This record gives sequence, C-alpha cells and structure tokens, in this order.
Amino acid sequence: MDLHDFYVDLHIHIGRTISGRPVKITASKTLTLTNILKEASARKGLHMVGIIDSHVPEVLEELEQLIRDKKAYELEEGGVQYENVTLLLGSEIEIYDQHCKGPIHVLCFVPTIAKMHTFSQWFQKRVSNVTLSSQRMYGSAVELQEYVKDLGGLFIPAHIFTPFKSLYGKGVHQSLTEVFNPNLIDAVELGLSSDTSMANEIEELGEYTFLTNSDAHSLKKIAREYQKIRMTKPTFQELSLALSNKNGRKVVANFGMNPVLGKYYTTVCANCLQPTPFGEPCKHCGNKTIIKGVSERIKELRAEHPIKRERPNYIHHAPLEYLPTLGPKTYEKMLSQIGTEMYILHKATKEQLEKVCSKKLVQMIIKMREGELNFQAGGGGKYGKVVDKP
Repeated sequence: MDLHDFYVDLHIHIGRTISGRPVKITASKTLTLTNILKEASARKGLHMVGIIDSHVPEVLEELEQLIRDKKAYELEEGGVQYENVTLLLGSEIEIYDQHCKGPIHVLCFVPTIAKMHTFSQWFQKRVSNVTLSSQRMYGSAVELQEYVKDLGGLFIPAHIFTPFKSLYGKGVHQSLTEVFNPNLIDAVELGLSSDTSMANEIEELGEYTFLTNSDAHSLKKIAREYQKIRMTKPTFQELSLALSNKNGRKVVANFGMNPVLGKYYTTVCANCLQPTPFGEPCKHCGNKTIIKGVSERIKELRAEHPIKRERPNYIHHAPLEYLPTLGPKTYEKMLSQIGTEMYILHKATKEQLEKVCSKKLVQMIIKMREGELNFQAGGGGKYGKVVDKP
C-alpha cells in the first residue's frame, strides 16, 4: 500500500449554472462547475475539491454532460475525476430546528452522482428553493445527519466559530450536543478566523479531525485555505478513512490564513469597524451593535484545563494574491513559467522564483513558508492584510 500526500479544499461554491442562473447569489458569475474544475486542476494544483452546491439539479446536469463528453468520469471509490482533480459532491445546508437558537451551516458529502440525485430529491421537499445555495432546511439537524449516513455520506459542521450561521459563533450554543448527534460528525471545519491552537482549547472537539477550507466565492479564493491529506489516491472512500485516521490515512497538515486575516477575528463595532469591548457602546461612534470576534468567543468556550489532542501542524500562510508586491501580470507569469499555485507555495526553489519574481516578492514567499509574515487583524466583516515589507 503506497500512501501519498494530496492537497484538498472541500468548501467551494457555485456562483452560476452553465445557463447563467444564480446558485450562490453572493458568489462570482464566473464560478461555474467547469470553471472551478479547470482552475483547481490547471492553476491551483489541487488534487481534490468539494463542490458544496452539487444538490442543484442544473449543476448535476452540467456534471453529467462533462461525463458524456468524456471530459470526466466517476471513480469506483467515489468522486468524479476531471483532469488532475477529483470532485466530491456536497451540499451546504442551513439548519434552524427546535434545538437551534440561531442558524447553523453544515457540509454534507455523498460518494456518487446517483446518491446526490437521491439526496437532492429528498432535500427539495424540505427547502424553499433547491436551485440555490445554503438553503434553510425544514427539519432537524439529527434527521439530516441520519439521512446523510444512510447514503454513506460525510457530515461536517461548517466554519464553526464565525459570528453568523455557525455552531458556536453567536454565543447561544455552548456544546455541539445541543444540536447534533456527536457520533454522526466526521470532522469540523474551523473557518478563516481560527486555527488549530485556538480550537484545540475546546475539549469536546478533541475527537474530531479539523479541516481548513476556502469557502470560495470566486475562482481566486479557491485554496486560500486547504489541507494536505495522506491517502492512497484522492477518492471519497480514502477521504473518509483519512477523516477517521484509519490505516495510515490522515490529515498531515492544515494550511490556513493566520486567523488575524479573517473577517471576524477581533471584536469590533458593526458601524465603524473599530475594536470595541463587547457589551459596551462603541467608544468611537457610539453605535451599540458590536460583533464579537472569534478570538473572544473561543476564550469563552475554552475549558479551564483542556486536554489537548495532538494535532497535525497548522501552517499559517497567505494566498499569493494577498502578498502586497504581487500584481496580476506577475501572477500569470509565475503560473505559466513555474507551475501551479501549490507548486509555487510548497516546492519551487528560490532560483526558480527569482527568474520570474522581484527580489521583494521572493523574500515574501520564503517568509510565508517559514511563518515569518506579519499581519494586520481583520474584524466585523473586513479582512486583515499582510503588512510585511521585505
């Protein structure tokens, strides 16, 4: 049995169908299924992507057309192969049942197109509009978990700390057991404003694998967060084993933006976005609506003496587009002359980079690999930024 490492991003939205109909209304119009697969394979260098709007009938039609055109094919162990990337069929769903005190987003994945058709037919009886992304399901979280498991699927609470539409974010849930069957959770997704060291403070998360995904709403944002997963090949079945840490399969490393780059890291005023203590009017503008930051929320949830599970390395990085010295022309030149973004970020030598990039940009990339970049914190819906000057 030969194990290899694969780069995986499991949270990518569809912006529009092939006919131009909206799916994720806030996402880019260029974010079609085919465009995502081309970007992930040829430019990003990912080995596996989760498309979490695969329940939409027209998205399934586009996928089946790619298969009829012999541009893609289903894998025996689950997933669909397109060029160098495996597509996993998933759905992001909003839960707000009698146990929820605020809407919660979850990710559900099934292994085959046939099972996604079955899921879509079941799902459309429980939502207002099955053609759109992240729809609120009229039913319970546990009912959804049990149905996904009946289909041989995976169930993952999404961006669990963000202030809106997450398990812990709004401050009303203290435990996942208030909403979910903890035995039917395969992993948890941390979200852009947290990392392993922060989430590892919460004792009830100890048994779950941590995932770091992009939640991409545009082609550029694909792989802004991702993980390296050790498997024999990038298939649904192998991913399932890796999330359970079975037979040598496992998450080897999480690559995520430094939490301070996230939109909700710090507690800020909703009006002027200035740092403000939660529960007090803003001292800058007097506004009373304050958005509690992820960093403060995790401090509230942490155990006094947490038993911390040994975790894969969480490597702080920034997508290439975040580097202040990188312009679009240089980025395209790097892709054409050096390789995919994963290759540039992880494998390209200094000599290869210097043939295309300025010395300042090369220094930035090397600093990023070594975890030496500095960042300005984000909050209240505004992203942080890299502030290093090489």
